[in-house]
Amino acid sequence: MSDMLRAPAEVTYADELAYLESVDTGPKPFSWRLSPRMVRLFVLGSERADGLDREIPQKWFGDRSFVERSIVTLASDRGLLLIGDPGTGKSWLAELLSAAICGNSTLVVQGTAGTTEDHIKYSWNVSMVIARGQSRESMIPSPIMTAMERGVIGRFEELTRSTSDVQDALISILSEKYVAIPELDQDNIVFAQPGFSIIATANSRDRGVNDLSSALKRRFNFVRIPVVTNKRSEAEIVRFRTEELLRRHRIELEVPPTLLDILLQSFADLRAAASAATSDDEKLESALSTAEQIGVLEDAVLHSQFFGDRTLRAGTLAGSLVGSLARRSPEDLAILNKYLHGVVEPRAKADGGGWDDFLDGGRQAIASLS
Repeated sequence: MSDMLRAPAEVTYADELAYLESVDTGPKPFSWRLSPRMVRLFVLGSERADGLDREIPQKWFGDRSFVERSIVTLASDRGLLLIGDPGTGKSWLAELLSAAICGNSTLVVQGTAGTTEDHIKYSWNVSMVIARGQSRESMIPSPIMTAMERGVIGRFEELTRSTSDVQDALISILSEKYVAIPELDQDNIVFAQPGFSIIATANSRDRGVNDLSSALKRRFNFVRIPVVTNKRSEAEIVRFRTEELLRRHRIELEVPPTLLDILLQSFADLRAAASAATSDDEKLESALSTAEQIGVLEDAVLHSQFFGDRTLRAGTLAGSLVGSLARRSPEDLAILNKYLHGVVEPRAKADGGGWDDFLDGGRQAIASLS
């Protein structure tokens, strides 16, 4: 793990997965490493009633029913489509499910406007083709084809960002469960092995970019991941991700609960203001997602570690918030300035509790960007 910038879930939690596999007595679909119950336990964490002799921490924070429906879908022959706003944890849930079910979450295709049919089927090693001709040895299978051959899960990120040609090619894979290779005379069909499935993600804000066809929608079970609105759940997500960050960077720095409360409240205030806005000019360009909260806190932690006194302060947090959310100038700066004067300043005068330092840090950050 020390040689990886960010280890995949199956590496990060290898000990947990091995332990769960050793005590798992439940029925397993296909060639799954863990039974559906153990997959759910790995994702959502263990409870005393589970009767394990070690604790399994919760890794994804959301409604249990979303995880259960996702697991049931993957145990069938249908694809799974996780759809939701940015920062709702779709990709993280897909990674955790893949790691628990087949021990490999890295067979991923990233959907973009430049993604082609080759990215989900196969391409050719040109030098080998020139030297020896087209053969299975000179073929470069895509991550999806590799998943088919191994009987494991392939992932497709941002499905609605890819073009209709790519989506149409995916229909064939999900329906027929094989890929034909017309360039070859022999050994020219790759059949999906039992256990193959696809987890795709889609951003609900991308509606209208490349909408899914009715045919493709029928091949997927949809699981809609809502925005986290519960403060306690959001605090758990931010705390979990921050602790992971500190471990990865080997930083010993405490995040005071009061500062976490200030971060959560500030995002809640800005979301409320965005909901009440009557035009796009009155809204921040940011989606104000949980992922962006984590990014703000990460920026503040690293700034405190490298350029501060290794103590996280409210002023540093405010500077990171302004720097991360002010993407348009002057529109976003005006919105943040209005928030500081209309909401934070009265709160600082009435309550203190770090809000006064947060106010000063925010003002300084806006002044530096204006």
